[in-house]
Amino acid sequence: MAKVIEGLYYSESHEYVRVEGDMAYIGITDYAQHALGNVVYVDLPEVDDEVEAGEEFGAVESVKAASDIIAPVSGTIVEVNEALEDKPELLNEDAYENWIIKVELSDKGELDALMDAAAYTEFTSK
Repeated sequence: MAKVIEGLYYSESHEYVRVEGDMAYIGITDYAQHALGNVVYVDLPEVDDEVEAGEEFGAVESVKAASDIIAPVSGTIVEVNEALEDKPELLNEDAYENWIIKVELSDKGELDALMDAAAYTEFTSK
């Protein structure tokens, strides 16, 4: 069973958001990395790019498939996890430790549209 962490926000497209003040760390969930299999490439956006909730900002490729990464919230990218360029498999090792982008939130109200851990657990068990 995929790991779900309390205190994070989850989207239906299997991204998570960890909020620290006005900053949000966004990555793919443990469920997503299990579904993808061995991750071999992560297409990262640029620092200072704007992301819009519901829009694609990058992609994760595995030996089985490629999957767009959809922004669960809107904001400005302040950091990308460059370690994933050389070691994309870090997403398989711990999807929650190895976030993909860090954004400055433009609208914290968007978090209300996301699921909490209990709702995401139910969503992924269907």
